[in-house]
Amino acid sequence: MKIGTIDLGPRPLLLAPMEDVTDVGFRLLCRRMGAAMVYSEFVAADALVRMVKPSLAKLHVVEEERPVAIQIYGKDPVAMADAAQIVVEQARPDVLDINFGCPVKRVAAKGAGAGLLQNVPLLLQIARSVVEAVDIPVTAKTRLGWDCEHLIIPRLARDLQETGIQALTIHGRTRSQMYTGRADWSLIGQVKADPAMRIPIIGNGDITTPAAAREAFERYGVDAVMVGRATFGRPWVFAEMREALGQPPVPASAAAPIGDPDRQLDILKQQVLESVARTGEKRGILHIRRHLAATPLFKGIPDFRQHRIAILRAETVADLFRLLEEARPLVHAQAATATQNESEMGSPL
Repeated sequence: MKIGTIDLGPRPLLLAPMEDVTDVGFRLLCRRMGAAMVYSEFVAADALVRMVKPSLAKLHVVEEERPVAIQIYGKDPVAMADAAQIVVEQARPDVLDINFGCPVKRVAAKGAGAGLLQNVPLLLQIARSVVEAVDIPVTAKTRLGWDCEHLIIPRLARDLQETGIQALTIHGRTRSQMYTGRADWSLIGQVKADPAMRIPIIGNGDITTPAAAREAFERYGVDAVMVGRATFGRPWVFAEMREALGQPPVPASAAAPIGDPDRQLDILKQQVLESVARTGEKRGILHIRRHLAATPLFKGIPDFRQHRIAILRAETVADLFRLLEEARPLVHAQAATATQNESEMGSPL
């Protein structure tokens, strides 16, 4: 699959843009684990135009993570075009992505993100303005529509293509659904099957397992799959999905198999160290807690609740790593039990 001249290879897996998650450290880790392209946290166009330092900091890109996309959002075509130029000048990403899908109230209620699904003429004007403002590929990410009564994506996809965007990511929910319910991939597949569509279609929503990623490609025919919340505490999910798709293992698996619980725990520790190195011990540990809370490594371990609470309350790297090491034999035992159960379930009677 290509976006402009950027070749992402067959059946690429992409890291979704997520606020307060996809900073440069996490993007690098996911690239090492097999993500074909990674996306920044979304950045407000108005803040970039005003040169707000925290927003400008989100434009930090390192060469090792390329290809990388930076995503911006806003409701004013002029500000969005100006912000796009600032992004290119400051970071020169491989791709510039426009957020037409964020459902959170503070964004959508102000007429940006998914809020623009209620004002399609303005949405298309913004897309054209950004495309005309920069010399790198522009893409967009959106949803099926504002609500189930307005599933506008089949027509919107065609209209967005005509603005000059070079790929479209579709999240299989409406804005009113937020992140609840099941993503509707049938409409994503319908857009992909439309003979009028010439640009790559990227599917997003509920891709939480290798089997789900494989089904997205085989059943719905999308050009790429974008993975979001399933990466929390599990950046190695990209390596697992690549294996399910029959793709070569990532170089990071040379040291030890990605499926090894020891290796996975070491990856989490590496993530902690990189977060602390960037932002300091206190902020770095706070930033990583959502990953520690979500990781499947600790799921199913008997009587683990108090130990898990202690992990999430740790305030120093030394204390956190001591608790993680104390959990290592428990993680091993749980993994062995799960493997045995799977084997017994698969055995003939």
